[in-house]
Amino acid sequence: MTGKKLVIVESPTKVKSISKYLGDEYVVMASVGHIRDLIEPKNLPAEQKKGSLGKFSVDVENGFEPYYVVADNKKKTVTELRSALKTADELILATDEDREGEAIAWHLLEVLKPKVPVKRMVFHEITREAIEAAKDQTRDIDEHLVDAQETRRILDRLYGYEISPVLWRKVGSGLSAGRVQSAATRLIVERERERLAFVAASYWGVEATFSAKEQPFEVRLTKLAGERVATGRDFNDHGELTSDATVLGETTATALADALTAGGIEISVASVESKPYTRRPAAPFTTSTLQQEASRKLRFSARQTMSVAQSLYENGHITYMRTDSPNLSQQAINAARGQARELYGADSVPEKPRYYGSKSKNAQEAHEAIRPAGSEFKHPRELTGVDDRERKLYELIWKRTVASQMADAKGHTATVVLNGAPVELPDADGTFASMSTEYQASGTVITFRGFLAAYEEGRDEQRADSGASKDSKLPPLEQGETVAVAEAEAKPHETTPPPRYTEASLVKMLDELGIGRPSTYASIIATIQDRGYVTHRGTALVPSWTAFSVVRLLEQHFHELVEYDFTAQMEADLDHIAAGDQDRVAWLHDFYFGSADHPGLRGVVDNLGEIDARALNSTKLTDTATLRIGRYGPYIEVIDPEHPDADPRRVNVPEDLAPDELTAEKAQELIDAPVAGDRVLGQDPETGHDIVVKDGRFGPYVSEVLPEPEAPAEGEKPKRRKAAPKPRTASLFKSMSPDTVTFEQAMQLLSLPRVVGVDEESGNEITAQNGRYGAYLKKGTDTRSLPDEESIFTIDLAGAQELFAQPKYANRQSKSVLLDFEKPDPVSGKGVKVKDGRWGPYITDGETNVTVPRGTDPATLTFERAVELIAEKRAKGPAKKRTTARKTTAAKKTSTAKKTSTTKKASTAKTSTAKKATATKKASTAKSGAEE
Repeated sequence: MTGKKLVIVESPTKVKSISKYLGDEYVVMASVGHIRDLIEPKNLPAEQKKGSLGKFSVDVENGFEPYYVVADNKKKTVTELRSALKTADELILATDEDREGEAIAWHLLEVLKPKVPVKRMVFHEITREAIEAAKDQTRDIDEHLVDAQETRRILDRLYGYEISPVLWRKVGSGLSAGRVQSAATRLIVERERERLAFVAASYWGVEATFSAKEQPFEVRLTKLAGERVATGRDFNDHGELTSDATVLGETTATALADALTAGGIEISVASVESKPYTRRPAAPFTTSTLQQEASRKLRFSARQTMSVAQSLYENGHITYMRTDSPNLSQQAINAARGQARELYGADSVPEKPRYYGSKSKNAQEAHEAIRPAGSEFKHPRELTGVDDRERKLYELIWKRTVASQMADAKGHTATVVLNGAPVELPDADGTFASMSTEYQASGTVITFRGFLAAYEEGRDEQRADSGASKDSKLPPLEQGETVAVAEAEAKPHETTPPPRYTEASLVKMLDELGIGRPSTYASIIATIQDRGYVTHRGTALVPSWTAFSVVRLLEQHFHELVEYDFTAQMEADLDHIAAGDQDRVAWLHDFYFGSADHPGLRGVVDNLGEIDARALNSTKLTDTATLRIGRYGPYIEVIDPEHPDADPRRVNVPEDLAPDELTAEKAQELIDAPVAGDRVLGQDPETGHDIVVKDGRFGPYVSEVLPEPEAPAEGEKPKRRKAAPKPRTASLFKSMSPDTVTFEQAMQLLSLPRVVGVDEESGNEITAQNGRYGAYLKKGTDTRSLPDEESIFTIDLAGAQELFAQPKYANRQSKSVLLDFEKPDPVSGKGVKVKDGRWGPYITDGETNVTVPRGTDPATLTFERAVELIAEKRAKGPAKKRTTARKTTAAKKTSTAKKTSTTKKASTAKTSTAKKATATKKASTAKSGAEE
C-alpha cells in the first residue's frame, strides 16, 4: 500500500462503492461507527473514581473534560487501521457530513495519531460525480462541530446520570431519564391525561341523499328553525356546549328523517357558491418528514425507516438521510423537472423551479433534502439489488422528489345551501312546532391534477367530530331549483377524545417544538419502548402507568428540565456552539452549576428534599380506590369504608387495559368482579379437601385447601411445631380459563405427573408432566419435550418411546427461532437470529446473547437494531460469575498478599493510562442517542 491514500468511512457497506469510484491509488476502510466513547464510571481506574471525574467520567470541576476509551469491540478495528496507516502517505477522513460524523473523524485522528497529511472529505451521495468532486474539495476538521457534538454527549451523560438514580429509588429499577426521551414521554403522557379527563358529549344529526338531474349527492342538516345545529366542534373536552348552537335530540332528528323519507318536504336550492381551488405539492423529504410519511404510508417504525434509508444511501441510491433541509440542488431540480416532463407531460411542470424553506425550529440548512442520488433519477422499477422494503421507501422518496417540482393541482370547490319547507316536528318535551330546515353540501372538482398525478401526502389521524361537511360529487345546480329526496337517516354522534400520538405524529410534534434532532427521533422512540414507558396499540403509542409516575416526578421536581421551550433552547444553544458563537465549557458550567437565571442541574438534585414515593406512584380513582404502581405492575388498592383500619384489598389491573380506559366505572367493575381464587370447584373424595382455582403472580392454577392445624386445648402445652404440609398445586393449561375450568380437569392436573409406562431396557418409569418450560416426558434423568400440553394425558408408551428414540433437540431449532435475518454480524461474521429461550426472546449471533428489551415485539426488530444490541452487550464483556465457595483463612491470607502486590503494579499502569486519557479533549454522541 506504499504511496497510497487511506480513506476511512463509517460503514463497511460504503467501502466497495467508494473504492470503485476513487481508483487504485486509494485504499478504503471502515471504522464501523464510533471507535471510542465515554467510559462507564464503574470502569474508571480506582484512583479516578474518587475525584470530580468519578461520577460521570466527565471532570465537572476542570473544564468538563471527558475520559474516553476505545470500545472493546473496536480494538481490532483500530489495530487494522493503524497497520494500514503505517504504509499510507495521506489520511482522508470521509465519515458522514454531520456533527456526529465530524466527531467520529476527530476521534479517529486522536486515536490513530497519524504522521502523514490529514484531510477531511464529505459528500452527500455515493455517486461517481459526488465522490470525484469531494476528493478535490477536502478541508480541515471543523472544531466547532466537534465541540457541539461533545457538548451534547456530555450534556446527556450529566442529565441521565443525575436524574436516573432518582427514578430508581422512587419509581422502579431499570428506568432512565434523558433530555429528549423525557420530553417525548411527557408528550405521550399529557395526551393520555387529556383522554382521561375527556367527557363525551352526545348529539344527533340528520344526513340525507338528495338527487338532481338523476345524480345523487349527500347533504347534512345545518339549521333547524333558523338556528345552527350543533356538531362536535361546539363541545369542549369536558362535554360542555360552548356555543349557542341547538343540540338536536333523538326525537326531533328521527321525526325529520321520517318526514324527509316520506317525501312530505319540498327542498329547493337557496345558493350555490363556487371558489377556485389550488393545492401546492409538499416539500422534498427531510429526516423528520420521511419518518412521518413512511409511518403513515408504509407502516414503518422510525427506526425501520432510518435503517432502510441508511442502506439505500450506502448503496448509492439516495442522498444523505440525516438532514433538516428541504432544499434541492440545481442538479436535483433539473432531474426532477425532466422526469416529471417525461412521465406526465410538459404541462405538469411549472415555468419556474420551486424552492423550499424549512418551517421547523432550529433547522440546520447544511444539507440537501433526501432525494434519489445522481443527476438522473432511477425509476423505482429500474432499481436492482434491493429488497422489498428498500424498494418501497425509494419509491416514496422518488415520488415525493419528482412531485415537489410539479405544477399545482387546480380546480374549484362548490358549496350548496338548500332550504326545506317548514314541517311540524316535536321538540325535546314532545311539543310540536313548525320548523324550517336548511341543508348543506360541498364538493371539490379537480380540473388539473398537476403534482397529484405523481404523489399525494398522507395525513395523521384526525378527530372524527369536527362537524365538517363530507366532500361529495355535486351535479350542476342553480338557485331556486327543486331537488328530490332519495333517503334520510337520523344518526347519533358522540364527541371523541384527542387521538393518541403515533410515531408519525410524535415525530412531527417533536420537530415542530424543536426538541432533539430528527436523526435521534428513531432511537428516542425505541428507547421509551425499551424502558417500558410506551407500548404500541396498532399504530398508537400508549403510555404505561410507570410513565405517568416518571413524568409526575420530573414535573414536580425537575420542572424546568422537562419544559418543552427549555429543551428546545438547548438545541439552539448547541447550534450556537457549532457556529462558534458560544463557548462549550461556559455553557456546560451554567447548565450544571447554574447561573443567575436558574439553579442548574446540580442545584436541583442537591435540593430535592423529601420525595414521597408512595404518593408519586399513586392515582386516586374513587373515594375508596387508588391505583398504585407496585413491584410487579399496577394494581388497585381498595379500602373498606366500614373498616377503614383494616388491610386494604388488592385488585389486579389487566395488562391490556390502557390508562384512559381505567375510569372510575371500570375500576368499580374490576373491584366487583368475582375473585377467581375464591371459586371452589369441589371436594377431593379421598381427602375431603376443597379444590379451588386461584390467580397467582405467574398465572392461574388449582390447589387444595388444607385444614388449619388444631390449636392446643386450654392449659395444654403447645406441641413442637412440625413443618406445615404443602398443598398440591398445578398450573392451568394455556387452553384453560379460571372461569371455566371444571373440577374433573382440576383433579386431572393435581394427579400429575402421569405414569405413561415402564421402559423395558432401563426399567425406569416414563412420566408425562407439565413444567416451567412446557409439557415433557421424563425417563430417569432423560427428558423429551411434548408437542403440546394435552399430550400429557393422551400419549401412550409407544409414542413416548418413539420420542426418546429421537435426538434430544431434534425439533428445538425450528420452534425456538422466532426470526432469522439471514445476515452475518459484522464483527463475528455469524448469522444473527432472534430465539425464544427459557427467560424469554433473545438475540444471538452464536457467540453473544442479549435479551430483547422489555416492551419490544421481537417480530418488529430490524437487523440493524439486533446488531446494535449485540454490539452493546459485547462491549460490556462477559458477566462476572458469582462464587459461593468459602475460602479458608490461609487461602484468604494468600489472596490478600497477592492482591497487595498486584495492586501496586496496576496502580502505576492505571495512573499512566488515566493521564493520557484525561488529556484527551473531544467526544461524540453515539448514533443511537440512547441517553437522550
